[in-house]
Amino acid sequence: MNNHWGNAQDEPILQLQNISRRYPSGDGYLEVLSGVDLDIHAGEFVGLIGPSGSGKSTLLHAAGLLEKPDDGEVWIEGQECLSLRDHERTAVRRNGIGFVYQFHHLLPEFSALDNVAMPLRIAGEGLRKSRAEAERLLDIMGLSDRLKHQPSQLSGGEQQRVAIARALVNRPRILLADEPTGNLDPNTSAAVFQSLFDLVRIERVAALVATHNHDLQSYMDRVLVMQDGKTVRIETTD
Repeated sequence: MNNHWGNAQDEPILQLQNISRRYPSGDGYLEVLSGVDLDIHAGEFVGLIGPSGSGKSTLLHAAGLLEKPDDGEVWIEGQECLSLRDHERTAVRRNGIGFVYQFHHLLPEFSALDNVAMPLRIAGEGLRKSRAEAERLLDIMGLSDRLKHQPSQLSGGEQQRVAIARALVNRPRILLADEPTGNLDPNTSAAVFQSLFDLVRIERVAALVATHNHDLQSYMDRVLVMQDGKTVRIETTD
């Protein structure tokens, strides 16, 4: 994959500046993040790689405005978000950020189409437009023949692709994914990552994806290798 999606003249969609996070531990503090910086541009696919406990999930939570760091700033489309009020951060999170987790959390009684359409319906969009946008994304994900299938009728990889489409149906500018293929076999994992990569490029979202799987680095424009809450190096891929 190429790494030409970031342009120094473009304003990053997501900027993390000096992000630090620590928790009380015994008589002192456990530092989980220590001064992490990161910029991600539209259409850029950035990976977070590191062992368990290296701070990947905590960094994703900070980037997604789910957890306030102790120090640092989170900028989304030129707006510093940590200084916002709670309801303002919630609005940014709801409208501007899509989340994908290791487990898909699909609603079992709904079809793939209606699982993906659900966030739009909750936001007040009509059924026809919601389903049309859901169908568009599922087609990109290679699931045009699975629209009416319930989650129990889909494979693990198909379920996760539905979850990815659902995360992007509101057209967020940022996609955050935490081990999105962690419970899939290697072949399925590669197929899901390819679908995720294609969708990031087409929708031009800024994607930050945590994974343990070093074999998936080829899909990423840059990889932040983390250890003990710090970025130990940044790798680019060709």
